[in-house]
Amino acid sequence: MKFRVERDVLGEAVSWVARSLPTRPVVPVLSGMLMQADVGGLTLSCFDYEVSARVEVPAEVGEPGVALVPGRLLAEIARSLPPAQVEVASAADTIMLTCGSAEFAVVSLALEEYPRLPELPSVAGTADGGALAVAAAQVVPSASRDDTLPMLTGVCLDFDGDVMTLAATDRYRMAVAKIAWEPAGDSITATALVPARTLADIAKSAGPGTPVMIAFGQPGPGGSRRADGMISFSGGGRRLTARLIGGEFIKYEARFPAEYGCSADLPAGPFTEAVRRVSLVADRVSPVQLSFRPDTVVIEARSDGRARAVESVPCQLTGAEQTISFNPHYLLDGLAAAALGRRAEADDAAEQGVGRIRLDFTSPAKPALVTWAEDARPGSAFRYLVVPLRAPAPA
Repeated sequence: MKFRVERDVLGEAVSWVARSLPTRPVVPVLSGMLMQADVGGLTLSCFDYEVSARVEVPAEVGEPGVALVPGRLLAEIARSLPPAQVEVASAADTIMLTCGSAEFAVVSLALEEYPRLPELPSVAGTADGGALAVAAAQVVPSASRDDTLPMLTGVCLDFDGDVMTLAATDRYRMAVAKIAWEPAGDSITATALVPARTLADIAKSAGPGTPVMIAFGQPGPGGSRRADGMISFSGGGRRLTARLIGGEFIKYEARFPAEYGCSADLPAGPFTEAVRRVSLVADRVSPVQLSFRPDTVVIEARSDGRARAVESVPCQLTGAEQTISFNPHYLLDGLAAAALGRRAEADDAAEQGVGRIRLDFTSPAKPALVTWAEDARPGSAFRYLVVPLRAPAPA
């Protein structure tokens, strides 16, 4: 095997594939990254029986070939290379990498022991890469990190006609985003529970205008909507696959109240920054307290008598005056996710911070809804439900 490739092209491709390498591989060979050079260019891939990543990049191939190299080591090497073209050649069980005055010799892994990349299911439809990336970034932070409940560590993809809904929850907050997609054939009705990490990688790599093909095993007979086996996202020369999480996701739409007693419209930028500043004094268990008045919300936090912060922001309140408290990190995640959709739609940077957040709530003990005010309606593009915390006792 012998090929030449641009340093930045190689570095970006290797880094992207390396994100899918297992942290603790069951067998050492699964820590490898597969390099395949042929007349079409260079293909880099990895697979650990659960997740696979594959990327194709242009390269000048002198001698086609295949090699398996330590993936994380290759990623470290690629990041450190000087600005010059990279030449890669194989000799016996060694991969030689030359870039400018830098030379590396890496012993390859046993290629015959490496598993074959998974067979792809049939393509179910296509979504815009930018829209999918934004929706994934909005909902992934709400997925649980508790592996004892695998169902909550995933993001539910709900396909219904030409609409795809993404939903995630950790029981304390829930994020739901809707985007348009194009089914490959007849109208598809299916659900797929995808590992949140896979969707996070999609959010980092997909771009606006790039169609992303989504493929998964269709639901079987018997009335079940649940997809089976693997799911694949491919576009722009990159492909991610993951094994779907078993089990049924919660009925998330039923968790959203039909109506709320109060509604507050707040300037998105000033309110978010005020919550962020005030939360600096909150410790791990201290909430941020929002006291709503007809034209003002007072944001307050304290930490066990050691510090206290207060700030006021204008608001438009509909309903009775109330005080409601939240985990500051959960609240900030919701505000950032709601604004993310706005930034994606803004025509220029000056418009990105313009707009209002809407907070709908009924009482200090019932979940509150965070949306973008201009899009605050039933079934809107993004909704974030967060459970309040008990208000701190007066000092």
